[in-house]
Amino acid sequence: MASISAAAKASAAFAHKHELAAAAPTQQRQFASSRSRRARGGCVRAVATPAQAPRAPAATGSVKTPMTTTEKILARASERASLEPGENVWVDVDVLMTHDVCGPGTIGIFKQEFGEDAKVWDREKVVIIPDHYIFTSDERANRNVDILRDFCAEQKIKYFYDIKDLSDFRANPDYKGVCHIALAQEGHCRPGEVLLGTDSHTCNAGAFGQFATGIGNTDAGFVMGTGKALLKVPPTIRFVLDGEMPPFLLAKDLILQIIGEISVSGATYKSMEFVGSTVESLTMEERMTLCNMVIEAGGKNGVVPADATTFKYLEGKTSVEYEPVYSDAQARFVSDYRIDVSKLEPVVAKPHSPDNRALARECKDVKIDRVYIGSCTGGKTEDFLAAAKVFLASGGKVKVPTFLVPATQKVWMDVYGLTGITVPGSGGKTCLQIFEEAGCDTPASPNCGACLGGPRDTYARMNEPTVCVSTTNRNFPGRMGHKEGQIYLASPFTAAASALTGYVADPRDFLV
Repeated sequence: MASISAAAKASAAFAHKHELAAAAPTQQRQFASSRSRRARGGCVRAVATPAQAPRAPAATGSVKTPMTTTEKILARASERASLEPGENVWVDVDVLMTHDVCGPGTIGIFKQEFGEDAKVWDREKVVIIPDHYIFTSDERANRNVDILRDFCAEQKIKYFYDIKDLSDFRANPDYKGVCHIALAQEGHCRPGEVLLGTDSHTCNAGAFGQFATGIGNTDAGFVMGTGKALLKVPPTIRFVLDGEMPPFLLAKDLILQIIGEISVSGATYKSMEFVGSTVESLTMEERMTLCNMVIEAGGKNGVVPADATTFKYLEGKTSVEYEPVYSDAQARFVSDYRIDVSKLEPVVAKPHSPDNRALARECKDVKIDRVYIGSCTGGKTEDFLAAAKVFLASGGKVKVPTFLVPATQKVWMDVYGLTGITVPGSGGKTCLQIFEEAGCDTPASPNCGACLGGPRDTYARMNEPTVCVSTTNRNFPGRMGHKEGQIYLASPFTAAASALTGYVADPRDFLV
């Protein structure tokens, strides 16, 4: 349970409307911003403009029932004029993703049900990304990647991000790394589309204003053969985040606050829609962090309305035409949470649940053994820049082993390449230089690393019952290896501050 003071802090910042709520007209700017209606590169068209503006014909037909973003995406994908929560519909899938852990099982079901000689429904819509158990000597893990490679060659899969030389990931130009970040970087995430993946954190892609969720191997095998999935339309909870983001907070703090408020079952089979001035100010990578962990609240999917930030990120990444949709002004939400972000403080999720929220400053007596910065949640370029900012401000050295695992090859180059990104206010220093000066461990090859535990030789796996502050997404017993290990989930700011002190630390000790 959250501590008393953390709960009190949350009540001051969170306002919750329990009854069925309709979006107020004054919030229309959040859902149907006129700037989102501009075509960019000839690829963007908007539907569901504000109520007072004329409506252009849309794939969903004339709107008779106000709908949320998620309802509209699923309506269009099922060729329905309108949908309501609870309806079961067959939807056309735009992208199916699988990886080395679930891919072999998905392929097995596909061949079992459709035949050994069957072909996937669209070889350009199946994306296969080895990323979980890659840099290991485990024969079964290596065999999984071999199965993917053989299948992709047989099916002529266009987007297979293979790795053959495990001794140096840079010798594999096709290899990307963590699937959820690679999907974004390679242009597979697009507003208004349906993206399904055999991984629960597929909801990460909701940051692009699309419906993205994880499915099991059986469903994925069916999608692989037909391009269709049977989905129940989820009701939507709306989170309105307003206020200036304090310089010591990151999106990880926001989502941990929310999960701590509603619990790990508070959004079970619901869509979580994030709007408000704070959300609009977030970068795409920070929006990904927000959507990435909706599954830790039980959510079916998370979604952020596409806007100029989204369109800018996608420039040069995709040539596929996409069409964003937005919640109608009178769309109905099962619940409303309004959050004044300016009143929030850095938080952690204590063992052994993502909703076991506490203020970071309340855990200052918790001695730790290690820090882990990485994963789809906390291993992006901006996550490493945030950690570097804390190390730079301190000028000191880490007190515990600090493991760094970039999510993708692009992140690795941003952070550690010869032409890596310089850290603001550092006088031209790169993250690599700052991390070396702070005494961090040599950075690992980009992959999921110890986030899911993995084989015993996985880099930074918790093979002993240690205490770890981690930027990952789950802290269940055994999640990162040893089942008696203790994991404190935190932002990159808090993780870096904790590395410097050897205790769970509040980043304000270094940033303010």
